[in-house]
Amino acid sequence: MERKERKIVVAVDESEESRYALKWCITNLMYHSENYKLVLHYVQPPPPPPYSFFDATGHLFAGGDFVLDTEKLGSELANSVMERAEAICRKLNTTNNINMERVIGTGDAKDVICSTVQKVKADILVMGSHGYDGFFKRALLGSVSDHCARHAKCPVLIVRRT
Repeated sequence: MERKERKIVVAVDESEESRYALKWCITNLMYHSENYKLVLHYVQPPPPPPYSFFDATGHLFAGGDFVLDTEKLGSELANSVMERAEAICRKLNTTNNINMERVIGTGDAKDVICSTVQKVKADILVMGSHGYDGFFKRALLGSVSDHCARHAKCPVLIVRRT
């Protein structure tokens, strides 16, 4: 009887905390197990509105060129984050059994991550924590991991960098 492939979604971004969570996941969840698919998930911020506006110095930004440049930069950043995450996987993958998939979303990270977890039918979501201690820091800066822990449709493992 063939075992069902389990899906582990790891939320990755530009931070050291997300890279640490990915390393922890590979070392502790996947290292001795088979039949896992690792879904690397990056969320880009939403694109700026497509109209023209003035910057702080009063220069007019033409909407079209600015939007295209911003989209290109966002795409380059997403590829850079994914390439770094895949390099971590290759470095830690001594058994060559990690089946990886890239998923790039756009929008508010907390909502996009929860939606993706549901779409791919993830068995677990692994995320890093920026370690915002205290009510005011979390309230002002927000906490994607707190939101996902409460709303994701699968277990959520929040890895805090020590």
